[in-house]
Formats: sequence, C-alpha cells, structure tokens
Amino acid sequence: MKNFLKENRGFIVFLIGFGFFRLAVADWNPIPSGSMRPTLLEGDVVLVNRLAYDFKLPLSDTSLVQTGNPQRGDVITFTSPKDGTRMIKRLVALPGDVVEMREEVLSINGARAEYAGPAHAMEPLDGGATTSALLTVERIGGSERSVQFLPEVAARRNFGPLTVPKGQYFFLGDNRDNSADSRYIGLVPRHLLIGKAHHVVVSADIKGNWLPRLDRIAQPIL
Repeated sequence: MKNFLKENRGFIVFLIGFGFFRLAVADWNPIPSGSMRPTLLEGDVVLVNRLAYDFKLPLSDTSLVQTGNPQRGDVITFTSPKDGTRMIKRLVALPGDVVEMREEVLSINGARAEYAGPAHAMEPLDGGATTSALLTVERIGGSERSVQFLPEVAARRNFGPLTVPKGQYFFLGDNRDNSADSRYIGLVPRHLLIGKAHHVVVSADIKGNWLPRLDRIAQPIL
C-alpha cells in the first residue's frame, strides 16, 4: 500500500485537488428537464460558480465566508427546501421584495413586468407529445430574459402578494407553466444556494437524436 501511494502520489494529489475544486469552487450541472426553457434546454450542462455568494465547507451548507450577494435575474443552482434535490431556477425576488403574479404577469414591488416580441412555437412534453407555447421577452427591474408560457397546461398563474422575508429568496423557472419553483416548493433560504450558473459548457439533444448542439457550447446564460 505504501508503494502504491508513493508511486501514485501525484495522481492522488490531483484527485484531491480536483475534488476540492468541484465541491468548493466550481461545478457543472446537467439540465434534465425543460423548466428553464427557452434559456436552458434538456441536455445542456452548465458551469456553476460556487464562490459567487459563499465559500462553503465542502460537502455542507455551512458558509465560511460570504463572497457576494445574489441579484435579481441570476440563474442559480440550489438545494430544494422541499425534498433536498438540486434545482436550477431564476432568482426573481430578494429579501424585502413584494412579489406577485396575476394571470402570468409578474410584479415586483408594485412594478409590473413588460412583455415584448411574442412568438408562437411547439413545446415538447414527456412521452413524445407537444403543446403550444408562447415565447416572449420579460422586462422588469432593469433586467430582461426570455420566458415562455404554455396556455394549454394547468399551472399556478396567480399568487401573492408575498413579502420575501430576510434571508429568503423567491425563484421562478423561465418555462413558467412547467416549473416546480417557489410557487410550489416555497422560498429558498440563503444557506441552500449552491452557486451562479453562467455558461453552457456542452449540450446534446437528449430529447431527439442525442447529437451535440455545437451552437450552444460556451453560450453565456442571460
């Protein structure tokens, strides 16, 4: 055993360093569902900056140092407060914000979002089915992002007004009518935030022919 460790110490040190890097500094996250369409697609693998908000003790939710503050519009990976699964959604409301939705229209602190450039498309569903989708650009609070709505899908299109408590965050999926977000799992406390997703690393069409989507490689997440 001693000879093995001696002969392979360089590789072992590399593995330890790589493991620490992934657990504490940067990570990647595969996208298994369509909850962030059209921003993220099933089969995307995104790069996550684990140091965007906190430097945490590896393999824990214990923050050793706060390194930044989440901003509205950030796409963030976090641990679900409902069942502990890893999720990725868009942050739409910060502590102290009043968030509300009426017939799909999002409001933050009394300011209603504006929607521009609507376009119709067909959205793939599980089992090979499709449904009609409405793609649009949502503008609110000085930022904008592409979102879509599925008129034929049953979803929670009204909620609030809700004041986000201190240390809590409210998330929505960009695919508003097909996302298990804060409307269903509740608010997310800061210690469950993992990191900020900022680029697509690689992508493959896992819902179709499994071919790589070269146009999505290194694409920034807006």
